[in-house]
Amino acid sequence: MDEVLKIINDIKAGNIKPIYFLMGEEPYYIDKLSEYIEHNILQEHERDFNQTVLYGRDVTIEDVVSNAKRYPMMADRQVVIVKEAQDLVKTIDKLESYAENPQPTTVLVICYKYKTLDKRKKITKILAQKGVVYESKKLYENQVGEWLKRVLSGKKLNIEPKASTMLVDFLGLDLSKIANELDKLAIILPQGSTITPAIIEENIGFSKDFNVFEFRKAIGERNQLKSYQIADHFAQNPKDNPMVVTTSLIFSFFIQLLKYHGLKDRNPKTVAPILGVSPFFLKDYDVALRNYPMKKVSQIVASLRDIDVKSKGVGANALPQSDLLKEMLVKIFN
Repeated sequence: MDEVLKIINDIKAGNIKPIYFLMGEEPYYIDKLSEYIEHNILQEHERDFNQTVLYGRDVTIEDVVSNAKRYPMMADRQVVIVKEAQDLVKTIDKLESYAENPQPTTVLVICYKYKTLDKRKKITKILAQKGVVYESKKLYENQVGEWLKRVLSGKKLNIEPKASTMLVDFLGLDLSKIANELDKLAIILPQGSTITPAIIEENIGFSKDFNVFEFRKAIGERNQLKSYQIADHFAQNPKDNPMVVTTSLIFSFFIQLLKYHGLKDRNPKTVAPILGVSPFFLKDYDVALRNYPMKKVSQIVASLRDIDVKSKGVGANALPQSDLLKEMLVKIFN
């Protein structure tokens, strides 16, 4: 995010490069940077004749270069944005000759999502020398909470740790999806508000009581009644609670617990980053640590692998989700 801010601040200061090659596994920042350039390089009245948006699936590198070599009309610059440029992966090296001598009055933006250029290749070095090469990397799960705080601070909102975890559990690590939900909340909540699990449930549709987060917590506490109640809710609402997702998150919980058992130093400051969780939730892992000895955790991990295979229809005759959830809980608690 710091690199993104630097690129934006450079543009604001008038330090505008002729090429911006935006690549990487995380599309969120690629979209944000291209949107910023699209709306801020040219004045509104200049865009009709001097701003072109192309799509990789519809053009060739030769088309891109041809557009980039045009001169602006009644403006100092033109902007050419190539979206979904990863569709040009087989011919992207042909951009090399243009990159060596880019049109000084053109700002060429290449949005190369889900892929990266080899940094050892000549084209990558030329692009970095003549313009900006930005790699948008996927965030790890333990980094998303901090990202959420930073995004929300810009909207003058706060979020409770549990609400943050709910968003990540249900939306995954797709920053664009999460950002869309945050934008919705920013519209309805007054500045200075704190996003709580109740707000998430009311406005986004996740149940604060019957969700994977609460399921995981109930299992950690060996609260069998609550665990079976949540499992029953999942079985009745399979579209909102896919078995594959549930198994994956419970599996990751026990993998983290296995790591926790193996740590000699259990200082919260060192444990939290190793497990990839917020220190706020370590108490849940402390409870589970007492309830599940290391040998039992290893057995549970093996059982969850078996259930995951069955949930995907391998080695089982399409067992219903209710049966798989019961089997999961029986093997965890017995």
